[in-house]
Amino acid sequence: MLNIETAQEQTVPAKKRTSGNLGRIAKYTLVRGLTLIITVVIGVYLAILIANGGGYVDKMREGQVREQLSLELAGNEAMSHLTLQERRAVEEDMVKIRIEQLGLDRPFMIRSFEYLWNGLTLNLGSAEYLLSDSGSRQVRNILGERLAPTLLLMATGQLFLFFISVFFALFLSRRYGSVMDKIVVALAPTSAAPSWFYGIFLILIFAALLGWLPFGGMVAAPPPENAFLRILSTLKHMILPVGSIVISSIFLTSYYWRTFFLIYSSEDYVEMAKAKGLSGRAIERRYVLRPTLPTIITSFALTLIGLWTGAIVLETVFAWPGIGRLTQSAINMFDTPVIVGTVVIYAYLLAITVFLLDIIYALVDPRVKLGGGGTRS
Repeated sequence: MLNIETAQEQTVPAKKRTSGNLGRIAKYTLVRGLTLIITVVIGVYLAILIANGGGYVDKMREGQVREQLSLELAGNEAMSHLTLQERRAVEEDMVKIRIEQLGLDRPFMIRSFEYLWNGLTLNLGSAEYLLSDSGSRQVRNILGERLAPTLLLMATGQLFLFFISVFFALFLSRRYGSVMDKIVVALAPTSAAPSWFYGIFLILIFAALLGWLPFGGMVAAPPPENAFLRILSTLKHMILPVGSIVISSIFLTSYYWRTFFLIYSSEDYVEMAKAKGLSGRAIERRYVLRPTLPTIITSFALTLIGLWTGAIVLETVFAWPGIGRLTQSAINMFDTPVIVGTVVIYAYLLAITVFLLDIIYALVDPRVKLGGGGTRS
């Protein structure tokens, strides 16, 4: 009986501790999520103000309305019997009606908050110049078609970069001071150049000079009708852009992570593990890789954010039909709804990246405070 009562007394506090930990995790997640949402809202609102030039773009739209109506009335035979003053009066009335229909008669600050809500919900109406591949002018459809290719390219490149960097850094930490280690240290500054810079050289070598790989695009033209051949064509077109993503960061990332592996490899508990006869792989996995995991995740997340922002030029260089290339086209054509939509998409992607980093960081590192009190156990 005493043993049973003692076990029950020990079980109740354990349950309370578990419940408390879950509550702190939930609170931590909620606070971080709300913080990122506020950040996204502020960023999108600033983008709307910049994209509209503080209302200047709306003035341009009013001018376009006047010009369009003027051309329509010039070819209207019913207006030919009116005097010049009467035609101007009719034109002004029609311009006023059209401006009211577009909502341009209200103050810009009021309309800016409507633009903000429409931007956050991607309810941006029709694009002014751009079309989707299916011929739709709806901004939501245009963004929907371009998001999947961007996620495919960037996710593939980032996964390759992460795993190659981890294993290569472990390899270098075992061979500190070797020729390979010195080469990586010497090449680390080359990561200062963006991925699209290396993409240009890869195109020149493997597409223009050797002719092994395509210059750009996502699939061959015309696209293969067979689904399997279409997948193979897409994989072939991904080699150069994914390769440029990996090459642009591999040396600096490997050098950075290899340094942390070396620091933790010299700890006393690692020497104790060696004295116990643990294999080198087990020591690396348990006593070197696990302590450095929070730092690795943070470094990779920062690299990830940098790659998101660099996708605009990278996709333009490789003619990849993603959000980045769409952003470039929208800027060139000054298509405000599409510009705002792409900014919102990038804001969401960056916020999700940071949010996942916070959650993963809290899970892998027990020293991170959750919910303002206690630590994760």
